[in-house]
Formats: sequence, structure tokens, C-alpha cells
Amino acid sequence: MPTGEITIHDIAKALNVSSSTVSRALKNNAAIGKETIRTVREMAEHLGYQPNSMAANLRQSRTHTVGVIVPLISRPFIASAISGIEQVANEAGLQVLIAQTHDDYRKEVAHAQTMFASRVEGLLVSLGNETLQYDHFLSFEKRGIPVVGFDRVSEQIAGPRIVIDDFAAAFQMTEHLIEQGCRRIAHLAGSQNRENYRNRLRGYTAALEQNGFLTDESLILYNSLSQEAGWEAARQLLNLSLPPDGIFSANDTAAVSTIQEIQRAGLRVPTDIAVAGFNDDPVATIIQPALTTVAYPAAQMGQLAMQRLLAQKEKTSDVPFEAIIVPTQLLIRESSLRE
Repeated sequence: MPTGEITIHDIAKALNVSSSTVSRALKNNAAIGKETIRTVREMAEHLGYQPNSMAANLRQSRTHTVGVIVPLISRPFIASAISGIEQVANEAGLQVLIAQTHDDYRKEVAHAQTMFASRVEGLLVSLGNETLQYDHFLSFEKRGIPVVGFDRVSEQIAGPRIVIDDFAAAFQMTEHLIEQGCRRIAHLAGSQNRENYRNRLRGYTAALEQNGFLTDESLILYNSLSQEAGWEAARQLLNLSLPPDGIFSANDTAAVSTIQEIQRAGLRVPTDIAVAGFNDDPVATIIQPALTTVAYPAAQMGQLAMQRLLAQKEKTSDVPFEAIIVPTQLLIRESSLRE
């Protein structure tokens, strides 16, 4: 018996017939006798033959596959968004190819090229922090393959965008800290290459201004928002001659490590320094005190992104460049509540 993947050539060899006869028999071609069809099918089953559906789809110019490019699959938001994407895709009979960039621009370009070469029927993208050029998505546009952005997006990519109102959420969070009595509020800002982090910074500064506070550039730290970046930011802020009494981080990861570093320094959260984050990752309720943060429905964003891609794919959407804004929720917890 042949080893490895069984092909129609193996069936043909076993029956001493041509490969074209086997191919036609497996397709129930009327030109092939019923007895031959039965014999071919029995041998195919005996050998364990499995049709190559991908190859067949390629011949028909259909792969029934969509691609997803994201920065990091292990991020709770991304994992939940992918779950929403897969749910809608599977209901539509589509398979999902997933690639992560680790915020590396070259990897993002390579993944986009691979997805295009694999003839995906649509692409969903959450951009990496390093991405400033978008030419690697032009081939999709030229071929009429829909591209939908979610979370980290750019208006320079032709296609719908699924986002939140980062400005409003950051404004609301900063005002909450002011209402709790904070007067020197620091902000841990993410990469300003990305619109979502730029808008969170804008919301923070606008809230300060509207409430009569000047923006102190020494209180704005730009970093990767990683765990290590949060520790380092906290140490830097605590070493200021006038340390902050409130910290608003553009994500939960850095906010949690900031709390840890503040506590290691012998200070109390929120009594000495109130802390707030963004994302409502699972760690937000594990850290003590529990983290005040902004929640937004990642799975719903993934579902909406996939639904919009399907609408573009089936030409049922007349507004290809619209931005769909998903609502957020301010979750007030112990890390910022002062009595």
C-alpha cells in the first residue's frame, strides 16, 4: 500500500487505469460506467484517499479562506477578537488563517504577501506599532479583495474600520481621576504611530485643559506599555521632585506593573497615587487593588469586522470606508476610588 498522502495517481496505479479515468470517476462523470465509478470509489476508500479541497478551490478561484493579521495573539483583546471573527467566518463556511507580527513591520509585510499569494478572499488587520507605510495592502485593493481594519487602524488603508472612541474614553477616565482629587496626573502613552494611542493622549490632555490644568510634559511617558515599561515608568515618575498623585495608562499591562512598583516603594494605591488603565484585561480584577479601566467588547469588534468583510465581499455595502464605533464602558474599581 502506498505511504504518505494518497493521490488519484496511486488509485490509478492500483487499478491499472489512467489518472484521468480516476478523476472523472470520483466526479461521477456520466461518461464513466457505473461499475468503474464503483470500483474507483471502493479503491479510494480502501487506500484512505482524501480529496484536496484547497487545490480544487484554487482551480475554481475560490479558497473559502480569510486572513487575519494581528500584533500578538496572546493579548487578551486579540484572542477575544479572533474568537468573534472565527464565529462569524465559520457560520459563513469560511476558514481563517491567522498570523501575528509581534509589532514588526517586516513581518507584517511578509504576512500580507503570504496571505495574498494564498488567495485569501478577504483580510482583517490590526496594525503593528511600527507600521507607517501601507503599500503592502495595495495588492488586495487592486484585486478587489476586501480589507477591514479593527482596533489599530489607518485611514490610508481602503476599507471599513471597527474602532472605539478612544478620545472620549480617555477624556472620561482622566476626568474621573480629577474627580477623585488627583491634581498631577501622569499618562503612560503608547506608540504615537497608532491612531488609538494618539487619541487616548488627546483625550487625556483635553480633559486636563477643560478642568483648568496645564499639561506637564514630564508627566507624559511614551513607551511600549509592556510589563517592564510599566515598572520603569513608575520608577521614573516616583523619582520626580513632584511625583504624580494619579496615573492613567493607555493599557492594563503597564497599569498593573505600575501598581506593583508603587507598592514596592511603600506607597498606597489609591491613597497616595490613584491608577487607571485601559482594556479591561483579566489581570485587571486579579491585581490588588482591582484596576479601574475602560472596557470594550473585543469579541463583538471581531464579529463586526468579519460581518463587514462579508458585506464587502458580497458587494452588499455601499459605504466601504466607514468607521464603525463600538461603545466603551468606564469600570470604576478600587485602584482609583478615594474615600
